[in-house]
Amino acid sequence: MTIYDFTVKEIDGKDVSLSKYEGKTVLIVNTASKCGLAPQFEGLEKLYEKYKDQGFVVLGFPSNQFMNQEPLNNEEIVEFCQVNYNVSFPLYEKILVNGKEAAPLYNYLTEHTGNKKIKWNFTKFLIGKDGEIIERFGPMTKPEDIDSAIAEAITA
Repeated sequence: MTIYDFTVKEIDGKDVSLSKYEGKTVLIVNTASKCGLAPQFEGLEKLYEKYKDQGFVVLGFPSNQFMNQEPLNNEEIVEFCQVNYNVSFPLYEKILVNGKEAAPLYNYLTEHTGNKKIKWNFTKFLIGKDGEIIERFGPMTKPEDIDSAIAEAITA
């Protein structure tokens, strides 16, 4: 099993298979607009812009699971991200990342990285071109701090 086996909902509600990213390097991030770490949207967008033409994509999964820091609806999330951080990478519907109701994709991501719960917003998972998890980065790891790991994964 890889991330390509999962279907998720785009932020506009359409089902999409993550197999559409097969052969790309992917960074999966749980996001929240009202989080103190929200400025990471800017760094994520810079990484996306820098590497998108080399087969890299950032996938943002909003979650309201941590202190209600994502109170916005899907439409408001898109507007917030575009107006404040010029986000152009794909965003998906708001999900839960922990617990019995967690999105299956996040159950997979946590199970395959030591069964550790997601501790906070902006936890990042770097996925290789083969759909396998390369590395998990904590919320405090700034996007620019994983630039070299992304560059390495793209050329692998």
